[in-house]
Amino acid sequence: MSTTAVLRSEWIKIRSIRSGFGSLVAVLGAALAISLAVFPAIGQPEAATGEIDRLFWLYYPMNFVQIAAIAFGATAASSEFLNGALRNSLAAVPRRNLLFGAKAAVVGAAALAVGVGAGFVMFFTANAFLGPYAVGIGEPGALRSCFGAGLYLALITLFSMGLTFLLRSAVAVLSILIPFVLIVSFVIGGVSEGAATWLPDRAGQQILFQEPLGTLGAWTGIGVTGLWTAAALLAGWWSLRRRDA
Repeated sequence: MSTTAVLRSEWIKIRSIRSGFGSLVAVLGAALAISLAVFPAIGQPEAATGEIDRLFWLYYPMNFVQIAAIAFGATAASSEFLNGALRNSLAAVPRRNLLFGAKAAVVGAAALAVGVGAGFVMFFTANAFLGPYAVGIGEPGALRSCFGAGLYLALITLFSMGLTFLLRSAVAVLSILIPFVLIVSFVIGGVSEGAATWLPDRAGQQILFQEPLGTLGAWTGIGVTGLWTAAALLAGWWSLRRRDA
């Protein structure tokens, strides 16, 4: 099969699997729903305290949006391990490098496109309720953060996909990553903020700050997340190459 045909087949898989496509749509849904649930009630009071970065506050829904992105990456990969689906995929595309590369490309592109959309949804929806504390799209870092949100979500999706190919279980990956980004990251931050800065979620989210915290800048932080993602994808590729279907 040609590369174009394999890419098309991977997109068909994503659209056909309800759990995967539903998780992708949930990225946008969560961005809008959490923004509408939070900012009308506490948006201005929190911004008025001056204790948080005004730009980063707009992306409070990211705590939940990234869970949908992680679920999308995990389900997109784990579908290959259900009911012998991987054997069928390899029968059609015997070149495992091509199969893995095409899946990563399609999953990453879909997550990036939806993630950028979610970034703009969070930005404009939150700002609609912040009154005098709103952040203009022309202010320093604002446009960067909208596109950066999409880039971060694409990387965390691919990170999840790589781990799923390694562990061959969406349940295992979700059981590890969701508590990690919701709990463990904050626990480590409470013990050592310097160490927590290098974790994949903390590092990548530096791009959402108007004035990034700690030693990592906005683009350096997203680069650190990129390295974590590359390591996970390399591990997943190795697993696909070396283990039986």
